[in-house]
Amino acid sequence: MTATFSDAAVRWCSLSARLLGWRPGEFWNATPAELAMALAAPDEAAVPPPPSREMIARMMERDAHE
Repeated sequence: MTATFSDAAVRWCSLSARLLGWRPGEFWNATPAELAMALAAPDEAAVPPPPSREMIARMMERDAHE
């Protein structure tokens, strides 16, 4: 069985709605690369570590006057 473009589009639109919370307009405005990136598993090396207590204290002190 050969899938047509419309069959594939319906499946991808449904998947992006369920997994990403995208509405149809968001799906159709996304590029294939954006959809692939949104659905890809996160790269653990690219995720920054959480801030340390010292870093949080410095940020709180820095932003206390705003």
